Amino acid sequence: MSIHKRKFNPEDDLGFGTQAVMKSQRLVNRDGSINVKRKGLSFFNTANNYHTLITMSWGRFWLIVLSGYMAANIVFAFIYVSLGPGTLDGAVGNTFFSRFMDAFFFSAQTISTVGYGHISPRGMAANSIAALESMAGLLAFALATGLLYGRFSRPSAKIKYSEHLLIAPYLENSRGLMFRLTNLRRNTLIDLQMEVIFSYNEDVNGKKVRRFLPLELERKKVSILTLSWTVVHPLNDDSPLKDITPEDLASTEASFAVLLKAFDDTFSQTVHSRTSYQYDEVVWGGKFKPTFDRDDDGRFILNLDKIDDFESISL
Repeated sequence: MSIHKRKFNPEDDLGFGTQAVMKSQRLVNRDGSINVKRKGLSFFNTANNYHTLITMSWGRFWLIVLSGYMAANIVFAFIYVSLGPGTLDGAVGNTFFSRFMDAFFFSAQTISTVGYGHISPRGMAANSIAALESMAGLLAFALATGLLYGRFSRPSAKIKYSEHLLIAPYLENSRGLMFRLTNLRRNTLIDLQMEVIFSYNEDVNGKKVRRFLPLELERKKVSILTLSWTVVHPLNDDSPLKDITPEDLASTEASFAVLLKAFDDTFSQTVHSRTSYQYDEVVWGGKFKPTFDRDDDGRFILNLDKIDDFESISL
């Protein structure tokens, strides 16, 4: 094993303690989420509902909103139909399906308080249901509006990281472990702080434990992220990875957790970004290609799709 031994600091373990990694599972997923499966909560527990609706993908969010809208109208349509014929003035359907569709579209008009006037409720029961649906619609749309605003207004960092870690030449007669990142948004990120933690399994008295080592970086802070930032860990005499080999990384199921903190000048708030690299995402002998060039006026052009572009070289 070619990892240089160091005194381990319990504060560097990312909250996982000494639990060994099994079957090459990530501690931190590529999208920054923590790879922990939670169990033991009741199906009806509401502790995570708001967080889930705010952080889920836009596709899932709109699917839930549209599904809830359709389900509510279907339920109220069945209620109107169950009250019997003549409950809705202006409904012209003769079959069950046509009466149901009249009730469905009347429900859609009522729940959104549009009310075109072609169909109207008759009788105390139908009017009571319509009044209840109208109130429920107002509350539901207010809730959906709040969630939509929360998703747009939530400060977050949209950072694109290179797909690979490179072992590349660094300075004179030395090597470095490096990856590259850039800001996908047009906003300005200032006071960026980077932390990279290397973790691996180690046999201690016949038991596998997880070790965490923060890696010293060429530069831990950047005042402003204008183009791209190549983060480098020099593989010098002080590095625990100085003589590391691909076999060492694979046998210990090694990984690298990347933690970035920055100040978003648009929201005037601190934002965070995380990702990770597994041992099989390390390229031994590579050099990043330039990500930017200039236009005819000499202005920088940043090519976001070239963040991971590299060429193979001999070490």
